[in-house]
Amino acid sequence: MKRFLALVKRTPALAAALLISSTAFAQQDYPNRPMRLVIPWPPGQATDLVGRVIAQKLSEIFGYQVVADNRAGAGGMIGTDIVAKATPDGYTILAASSGPVTVSPLLQKTPYVSARDLAPVAIAGFVGYVLVTAPTFPAKDIKEFIALAKSNPGKYTYASSGTGAAAHLAVEYFNSVAGIKATHVPYKGSVPALTDVISGQVNYMTETVPATMPHVRSGKLKAYGISTLKPSSLAPGVPTYAVAANMPGFDFAAWIGVMVSAGTPKPIVDKITAAVDKALQATDARDRLNSVGLDVNYHRAEEMGAYLKKQSAQVADIIKAANIKIE
Repeated sequence: MKRFLALVKRTPALAAALLISSTAFAQQDYPNRPMRLVIPWPPGQATDLVGRVIAQKLSEIFGYQVVADNRAGAGGMIGTDIVAKATPDGYTILAASSGPVTVSPLLQKTPYVSARDLAPVAIAGFVGYVLVTAPTFPAKDIKEFIALAKSNPGKYTYASSGTGAAAHLAVEYFNSVAGIKATHVPYKGSVPALTDVISGQVNYMTETVPATMPHVRSGKLKAYGISTLKPSSLAPGVPTYAVAANMPGFDFAAWIGVMVSAGTPKPIVDKITAAVDKALQATDARDRLNSVGLDVNYHRAEEMGAYLKKQSAQVADIIKAANIKIE
């Protein structure tokens, strides 16, 4: 053994060959131990619920436990940074989402650069935003809503779950395309914002399907349209802005998916991507994801990378046009 080690030290080419061989074996043997799926949000949040479904299914597929590890804080940035700085071996996986990956880096300084430090694996699906008002708002459909708001610039107010939140960007994008000028009322979270919309203290807002549709079904809110290009089965009867408001191509949604640290070998990324695909084909997984408001829409790594570039440009344009700043 000593002679062999001495030979390796004296022969760089042999050392390199051994390293390549061991790396290739590690990739072929992946996974051979438990993994960790970091969820950068507290339990019960949408990304947490989706992440736990994916972790469970990956455990079944790989035969090794994928531990769901909640590392909440700083709007998802703490957990995201853990994965961004993790060893790129595929054993630390991120339950990724729009906020910390796409939106936050465009509004504030983050400890990571998404495009540089994270690698796309797969998108599990999307969550659309629904335009809602109190039932007493005097517009029967979205065209009447837009006409009323446009003819009264500055009269109406719109709520958001917080300045710079994805829901804030969604309503700013809608206002811009519709040509509406209204007053922004930011809240600390969607619950108090929706409460004031329900009571009529604030006129309207756009919030996620899971946040709004229970109130729509109970008659506490009126739904005018949804921000996704295609209708959502999770918001039956709610038309798209693209069609109902004559906004061709309008498409804005939050996404939830899986990422790993940049530099993770492609064969390992491919294995995780294929496993997520298999997981999302399972009826029980799709039903559970639908139940938390996610429209399952699988995008593999290459498609996810292209989508993130497109969404980043879209978000940057919205922020610039609305002059959104986090104080």
